[in-house]
Amino acid sequence: MNGMPGMNGGSAADDIDLYDILKVDKSASKAEIKKAYHKAALANHPDKVPEDQREAAEARFKSASQAYEILSDDQKRGLYDAHGMAAFEGGGPGMGAGVNMEDILGGLFGMNMGGMGGMGGGRGQRPKRSPDENQKYEVSLEDLYKGKTVRFSSTKNVLCSKCSGSGAKEGVQPRECSTCKGQGVRQVVQQVGPGMLTQRLVECSACEGTGKVVNPKDKCKKCKGKRTTEEKKQLELYIPRGAKEGDKIVLEGEADQIPGAEQTGDIIFHLVEQPHDIFNRAGPDLQATLEVTLAEALCGFSRTVITHLDGRGISLTHPQVEGEIMRPGQVIKVKGEGMPYKKSDAKGDLYLIVDIQFPEDGFFNEDTAAALRKLLPQPEPPIKTDVVDEATWEDADPEEFGKGDPRGGGQWEDEEEEKRMMHKEVDWVRSIERRSTAQVGGKVICRN
Repeated sequence: MNGMPGMNGGSAADDIDLYDILKVDKSASKAEIKKAYHKAALANHPDKVPEDQREAAEARFKSASQAYEILSDDQKRGLYDAHGMAAFEGGGPGMGAGVNMEDILGGLFGMNMGGMGGMGGGRGQRPKRSPDENQKYEVSLEDLYKGKTVRFSSTKNVLCSKCSGSGAKEGVQPRECSTCKGQGVRQVVQQVGPGMLTQRLVECSACEGTGKVVNPKDKCKKCKGKRTTEEKKQLELYIPRGAKEGDKIVLEGEADQIPGAEQTGDIIFHLVEQPHDIFNRAGPDLQATLEVTLAEALCGFSRTVITHLDGRGISLTHPQVEGEIMRPGQVIKVKGEGMPYKKSDAKGDLYLIVDIQFPEDGFFNEDTAAALRKLLPQPEPPIKTDVVDEATWEDADPEEFGKGDPRGGGQWEDEEEEKRMMHKEVDWVRSIERRSTAQVGGKVICRN
C-alpha cells in the first residue's frame, strides 16, 4: 500500500508508528486523534500542493488516513497497541503466521470482513457486470391468451463515446481516488450490539465505484465527467401465448452500462396479470359464471353463452340428455377452452358455474302460478303436529346467525357456495413503477 511502507510485507511493519504519523501521544483521546488527522489531511491533500510535490503529499495523505482509520476505532486501536501492524497484515510477535485482520475480528466478534479494503487485503472487487434492471409489466388476460409483441422506446445509459467511459478529456488519465485508494468501495464498520461489530463494503461516493477521479477542469466535455451518456433505443417485448403471472421476459444486455463493467446487465420484465371482468384463471384452466334463466334451467336452451378471450363465442346446448335440469351452483366443464400451454397447441379447460336467474317478485299472477304449480313436482305431504303456531318471517343476513360463536356466521354457507367463493378468490398484484414514458408506459426500472 503506497504511503505506508511495510503495510504489505516483511518486518518493516514493526517500524510503523501510527501515533507518530499523526503527531499525537499514545494516550491521545479520540477527539485529539481526529483533530490531528484533519490537520494532516489538510496539509497533505494532493490537490493543495504543487504538481512536483503531489506524489509525496499523496503518500503522506494516505498514511494519515490509514493511521486515523485504525486509531479512531477502539477495537482496531487495541489490536494495534497489543500487536502493532502485524495484527493487520499477518505474522508478527505473538500472532502466529498467516493471522490477519479478518481472522482476528472474525474470531472475536463473528465478523465477516470480506477484505479490509485499503489495509493490506485489497480483496474488494469492482463489478464485472452492470446490475440487471427489473420491471413489473401489467398484461391483460386476453394478451396472455393470444400472445403479444410490444415495441417501445427506452432510454438507457451507455459509456461515453468520446472518452470511452473514463470521464476525462483526451490526453488526460484519471488518477486514483484518494478516498477508497482506487478500490471503488469502502469498508464501513457498524455496531450491531454491545461488543458486536459488523463490516460491509459500500460503493465509494467520491468516485462512484470506479476507483478513479478527474479534476473538474479535465472532465470530458460530452459527458461532463459522468462517464456515461443517455441513448434512446427501440426495444421489442414478446409475450408468448400461455404466459402467466410471475413469468420473466428477459431482454439480454439492455440494462444501463456502467464504467468498469465487462458485461451489461439485462432488463427483466416480471409479468403481472390484470384482473378480468369475466374470467378467473388458475394455472391452465379458466373459470366463469354461466347465467341462465329459470325457464332455460328447466326446459333447456341452445345459444352462445359467453365471449371468449380471443373474441369467439362459445355455444352450448342444454340438456345433453333429455330431461336433465340445471341446478344453482352446478359446475360444468368445457374441455380444451382454457388457457393455452406455452410452446404447445394444447389448452386447459373452461369451468362454468351455473347461476340461475329467478323471475322478479310479482312476475306470476294467480292464474299463471296455479298453472305452473300443476306442471311442477308436488310438495311432500303436510307435517302433522298437535299444536300449530302461525308465524311471520323476514329476509335475513346469514352472517348474523350465531354471531360471535365459532359455529355461526360463515358456517351457514353450504358446501357448494364455499366452492364457488373459493373459485372467485384471486390475489391480484396491481402495483407498477414507471420511470420514463414509452408506448408501454415507459421503461419502468427497479434498480437492484
